[in-house]
Amino acid sequence: METNIEKNAPLLERATLGGGCFWCLEAVYQQISGVQSVVSGYAGGLGPNPTYEAVCTGATGHAEIVDILFDPQKILFRDLLEIFFVIHDPTTLNYQGNDHGTQYRSVIFTHSDDQARIAREVVAELEDSKIYSNPVVTKIDVAPVIYPAEDYHQNYFQQHPYQGYCMAVVAPKLAKFRAKFKSLIAQQYI
Repeated sequence: METNIEKNAPLLERATLGGGCFWCLEAVYQQISGVQSVVSGYAGGLGPNPTYEAVCTGATGHAEIVDILFDPQKILFRDLLEIFFVIHDPTTLNYQGNDHGTQYRSVIFTHSDDQARIAREVVAELEDSKIYSNPVVTKIDVAPVIYPAEDYHQNYFQQHPYQGYCMAVVAPKLAKFRAKFKSLIAQQYI
């Protein structure tokens, strides 16, 4: 039987994270060594095939997320979570900065029991360390159906680095990531 899978192809894992506007998360995770793809999308709400306009009303209950395919031989799920907790505020319920609504909630959608365990461990470590003065409100849920966002949301920062929101919100998060996680940046972004 013939397959299209290469014998030495890496076995990729999937991570799905929501922490405010998906443009911010996408811009960061695209620059990480071992990340194969990042797709902005929606998850955790009611009804199939949500649109950006519907999600923005808060009525669908979907969160803006990024769906990440990564090579666990090059980057660990735990590393992805450590980055996640640096680039957004996990102590604010349903908002990040000026973005308000359930679509901006802090959430980790897990794809395995191992991911769920690691996510709980990382949250417990954050709570024990008292890094944040308020409790971590990040939800950890089993991954639901994930819907890709519209094409114009994909690679948004790469295509619009000088757009106002990108300059004011995305670029500082990207700079924070780059300063703290230099060793994880993919060679083409150094």
